[in-house]
Amino acid sequence: MSSANGGWSRRRFVGVLAGAGSGLVGCSTSSGPSSASAPSKAPGSSGSASPSGTRTPSAAPAPTGPRPLYLGTYTSVEGGGTGIGIAAYDADSGRITGKGTITGVTNPSYLAAHPDGRTLYAVAERDAGAVTAVRLSDRKVLGSRSTGGAGPCHLSVHPGGRWLLSANYGSGSVAVHPIDSSGALGELRDSVTHSSPAPGPGQEGPHAHQFLTSPDGGHVLAVDLGTDTVYSYRLDERTGALTEVSRARTRAGAGPRHLTFHPGGRYAYLANEVDNTVAVCAYDRRTGRVSIGAPQSTGTGSGTNYPAQFLVTADGSYAYLANRGDNSLTRYAVEADGARLRLLDTVPVGGDFPRQIGFSPDGRLLFAANQRSGTVSVFHVNTKSGALRLAGRPFASPVAVCALPL
Repeated sequence: MSSANGGWSRRRFVGVLAGAGSGLVGCSTSSGPSSASAPSKAPGSSGSASPSGTRTPSAAPAPTGPRPLYLGTYTSVEGGGTGIGIAAYDADSGRITGKGTITGVTNPSYLAAHPDGRTLYAVAERDAGAVTAVRLSDRKVLGSRSTGGAGPCHLSVHPGGRWLLSANYGSGSVAVHPIDSSGALGELRDSVTHSSPAPGPGQEGPHAHQFLTSPDGGHVLAVDLGTDTVYSYRLDERTGALTEVSRARTRAGAGPRHLTFHPGGRYAYLANEVDNTVAVCAYDRRTGRVSIGAPQSTGTGSGTNYPAQFLVTADGSYAYLANRGDNSLTRYAVEADGARLRLLDTVPVGGDFPRQIGFSPDGRLLFAANQRSGTVSVFHVNTKSGALRLAGRPFASPVAVCALPL
C-alpha cells in the first residue's frame, strides 16, 4: 500500500507490517449468518457505549449461552484476513469459537456497533479511506462511504445514533457521516483537518487517531498523535457540522493515541504512544476543555513500548492499559473519584502486540487483540480486586487488530 506521508509510513511499520507474517487463521472464509447471532437487544441494555468505541460494562446480570464476537483485521497484508471475522464466546469460560467471515470489506481494522445493536461499522484503513455499515441480522453489507481522508483507524457512534465519527490517521482529519433509520451511512457531512498547531517532534503532519463523544454528550473529542493535541468540538446534531471550541496540548513528542473517560465523566485517561507514558486529564463539561496532567509510567520499564488503549471498569475502580512492545496489560487502581491513577502491576498479555482491548458487556471478561501473533487473548476480570486471569489458550485470528464482544 502506498504511503500518504512519512508519519503514515512510520505507523505502517510499527502496525500493519508488523502483523504481516503471522499467518494464523481462526475463522473460516464463509459468509452469511452464523450461530454467533446478532444481539437480541441493544448493547446499551447491558452496558453503555464507551468513548473508545468499545462498551463500558454495567452491572447487568451475566448473559448465558454463546455471545457474538466480531474481529477486525487487515485484508491487504500477507497473512491477513478476508474480512470481518465472526466468532462466538462463552460468557462463563471465555472460550472463543470461530463462525465465519463477513466478506466485501477492506482492511476493517476498527469496529464499532450502533447503540441499538443492529448495525456494525468498520473503517477501511487505506489511502482512499472509507467507512462501511453491516446489518447484523443477516450480515449484509449496506455500503461504504468515503471519509474524505487517508488511513481511517478509529470510529465511534454518537450516543444519539444518528452520526458516525471517524478519524483519518494518514491525513490528520476527522469526519462525520449521517446514519439513517436502517443503519446505513449517508455521504460525508463534515470534515476537519488538523492544520495547527505544528506537528510534534519526529512527525511530518497531523495524525488523528481517535474521535469520540464525551460522556455528557456535549462535545466530541479528537486525539491527534501528530500534533500532540486533543481537540474539542461541538457537533450540531441537526446538521452534523463541527465547531472547534478548545484544544489541549500534551508535552512535545508524547504522541497521544487514545483517550478513555472515567464513568464519572470528570476525568479521562490518555495513552501516549510515542513517549510511552499515560496522563490523567480533567474534563470541563461546560466548555469541553481538557486539561492534561503530568506524564506517568506505564510500568513497562526501559524497553521499547507503544501504549495502545485504556479500559476502565464500570464502577470506576480499575483501569487497564494495553502495551504493544512489552506485550502486557498494566493494571491501575483509580483513586480520588477518578483524579488519580496508581500503578499496581503488569500482566503478560499472552500474545504479541496487543493493538486493542475490550470488555464483555457484563465486565467479567477482557479481550485483547494481538496483531503480530494473530491471536485474541481472553482474561477473567476479578470485579473486586481488578486482577486478571488468562482464560485458556488464545484464539487464533489472522492479524487480529480489533475484538468487539457483544
